[in-house]
Amino acid sequence: MKLRTHIYFWLAALAVLIVFLYLFRGILLPFVAGMGLAYCLDPLADWFERRGFSRMMATIVILILFLIVFVLALVIIIPLLGAQTANFIERLPTLVTQLQARISEINAGWLERLMGEDRTAVQQSFSEFLKEGAGWLTGLLRSVWSGGQAILDIAGLFIVTPVVAFYLLYDWDRMMAKVNSWLPRDNAEVIRTLANEINTALAGFIRGQGLVCLLLGGFYAIGLSLAGLNFGLLIGILAGLLSFIPYVGSITGFLLSIGVALVQFWPDYLNIALVAAIFAAGQFLEGNILQPRLVGRSVGLHPVWLMFALFAFGSLFGFVGLLVAVPLAAAVGVLVRFALRQYLQSSFYKGHES
Repeated sequence: MKLRTHIYFWLAALAVLIVFLYLFRGILLPFVAGMGLAYCLDPLADWFERRGFSRMMATIVILILFLIVFVLALVIIIPLLGAQTANFIERLPTLVTQLQARISEINAGWLERLMGEDRTAVQQSFSEFLKEGAGWLTGLLRSVWSGGQAILDIAGLFIVTPVVAFYLLYDWDRMMAKVNSWLPRDNAEVIRTLANEINTALAGFIRGQGLVCLLLGGFYAIGLSLAGLNFGLLIGILAGLLSFIPYVGSITGFLLSIGVALVQFWPDYLNIALVAAIFAAGQFLEGNILQPRLVGRSVGLHPVWLMFALFAFGSLFGFVGLLVAVPLAAAVGVLVRFALRQYLQSSFYKGHES
């Protein structure tokens, strides 16, 4: 009866959370963003405190530094990125047509033998594939760009988010202590253990993988721009941001950059190979240096589960869903592993003989 009561309680709490997110999804963005910002910056505030700063002073210094970086990015990077995005959307049909022409110049004899079709049929199939892919990419970029412009038009996001982050960062330790005091006494230790596991997964993934994405995005953007690739800044930053989902960012960025390079540099194989080498270097950097040092191996978020969570929560709750997808996916993963451990230790699994 006690176990059943606990299950009902936590199911009811989960239902309340889902209903709350659904009802207020239209206004939650600055608050969720502020909470996520405070969570990511809390270790930095603790670092300042250990060096003699008060919590208030540490919070003020951190947010000032963050706002300086944000404003510089808004003034320098965003206009360039916006111009490249608009130009890329406008030129995408032409780029696809030129890419088809470049592909048609390549001897497709090996492809004919492999697929058992004549060259014309292969090229038509490939052309249709490129058109469908270009249409999908154009729609995606238009929606993202229009959504980005809509967000930029909401002044409250830039006003409310820093204010929420300031208060939460300042009161973070006290809030955690207060929540800890509310835990049911009989289960407090188990809940603390699960919370620590969830925090470990989140700290390793959000803070670590977020920094990996920023470093990779900067590396790809600078490398492709120095290589002279058209839209290099846009493709590089897009590849870095999409690296939040394992393998998706590198594959997307590589295909886009090689496609643009074929149109721009053909038949200069050296420049095309240079673009490919930049992504090869980025993959080596990510797999051998950044991931092991910044993320680690014990995050516990499987790439397939992460992708499912992002798609599921994004479709249900929009952009807010994307922000809460990773924390909730980490929490669900920890709870599922805990339930599995409990099951493996139970008499239901071991049988009556045990």
